[in-house]
Amino acid sequence: MSFLDDDRNREYKNKDITVYWKPAKCIHATTCYKELIEVFNPRKRPWVNMDGATTEKIIEVVDQCPTAALEWKYNKDVDKQKGNQTLKTEKVAEVKVMADGPLVVRGNFRLEDHEGNEIKKMRIVSICRCGQSGDMPFCDGTHRKVGFEGK
Repeated sequence: MSFLDDDRNREYKNKDITVYWKPAKCIHATTCYKELIEVFNPRKRPWVNMDGATTEKIIEVVDQCPTAALEWKYNKDVDKQKGNQTLKTEKVAEVKVMADGPLVVRGNFRLEDHEGNEIKKMRIVSICRCGQSGDMPFCDGTHRKVGFEGK
């Protein structure tokens, strides 16, 4: 399925980049607005203000999205191939523990089940720590509903 196949998906542009928001992937980890409320403000419409910060700062915060619900691409590349995102090459995998939330794994890696079978290849994933997700082993945001606390 391409980006444009889901009519809930949104694009936001400034002069340099396009930010893509895919709400179906969003678990509302709040990283975007906690880090850059000037750009990502869920109380405003539209909720993304691409003039609220520098392109570099927007890229920095979008790259922290734990589910890749937010991604970005340079406009010159968007114009070449509209709506078909190219993932950036990344360094080895990193794991970040989100306070009161999931483990976020980012980088080049593959996820395997207990028998060594590949679940799927990805570049970023949120792994449930609360044990209550309806999509185990992936985080679906349930930790907020159940009041999970973990550092």
